[in-house]
Amino acid sequence: MKAWVIREPGGPEKLRLEEMPVPEPRRGWALIRVRGFGLNRSEWFTRRGDSPTVKFPRVLGIECVGEIVDPGGLAAKPGSAVAAMMGGMGRQFDGSYAEYTLVPHECVFSLRTKLPWEKLAALPEMLQTTHGSLYTALEIGRAKSLLVRGGTSSIGMAALALAKKAGLRVGMTTRDPKKAAELTAAGADEVWIDHGALAEQITSGTGKPYDRVLELVGATTLLDSLRCVGRGGIVCMTGILGGSWVLDHFHPMGDVPTAVKLTSYSGEAADMTPAQLQNYVDLVETDKLEVKTGPVFKFEELIQAHTLMDENRAGGKIVVRGSDGT
Repeated sequence: MKAWVIREPGGPEKLRLEEMPVPEPRRGWALIRVRGFGLNRSEWFTRRGDSPTVKFPRVLGIECVGEIVDPGGLAAKPGSAVAAMMGGMGRQFDGSYAEYTLVPHECVFSLRTKLPWEKLAALPEMLQTTHGSLYTALEIGRAKSLLVRGGTSSIGMAALALAKKAGLRVGMTTRDPKKAAELTAAGADEVWIDHGALAEQITSGTGKPYDRVLELVGATTLLDSLRCVGRGGIVCMTGILGGSWVLDHFHPMGDVPTAVKLTSYSGEAADMTPAQLQNYVDLVETDKLEVKTGPVFKFEELIQAHTLMDENRAGGKIVVRGSDGT
């Protein structure tokens, strides 16, 4: 089979298309014919060598959609549609940047859908991360308002859609004033132009802080986000769009306001049930849930896709088709 292998960390050019044997089926693991996969920021960090636990060489890719070839004991028929995500994909074992991938059953979700592969491929990890951030980490069932920092990202737009469906007032941020109209059209109740200091804007603008903040920019804006919620509020750091993992000179007693809670989300597939993922897919298929997608690349164009991700020019979830172009 063809697979994109990275043997040492670096730029997109470090990804090499090579011939590898198809993984051997085994009990407890499903062999999947990969029909498409989305690109994720965590793969960008891994490719650059910022994930110290990942050993090279490695086939990256933490998610895919495709067809069961050998279920390995899974209650799914060969040829049936599935999504696979996380659980060590592309990190502890080879992932989805290949024609075939072998993944443990706990990572596999059977799906019933008529969505084309390239549209379906944009959904699994994006929906899982958004769902887990909102419901597991931020507990939005007890909230009335949410601020999404990094609003024009694919996760940000998915969070807007899910939070509005849950009945929350949602504020969105963008650094580009030209994108404000797009966020408003997508359903945002407020749009904030983010120059790094939002707390003062929010308290002087709406006069009240938010109940929850989904922090997708990362450590570069986290301290300010902690001041965008009131007492009892929760801030969840899920993304690192700003490129920084580490918060220098962090002083908890001074930096965390009284009674504000700080958490993070880097959960697993187990944080979402198969029924919940199927429900989201059904909503997308019936146009009741809109998620923002970006460019679609051929399998042979993975380097170009990673280059676009490096340049932050995608405007939505980047998808790569399976190697046969279907």
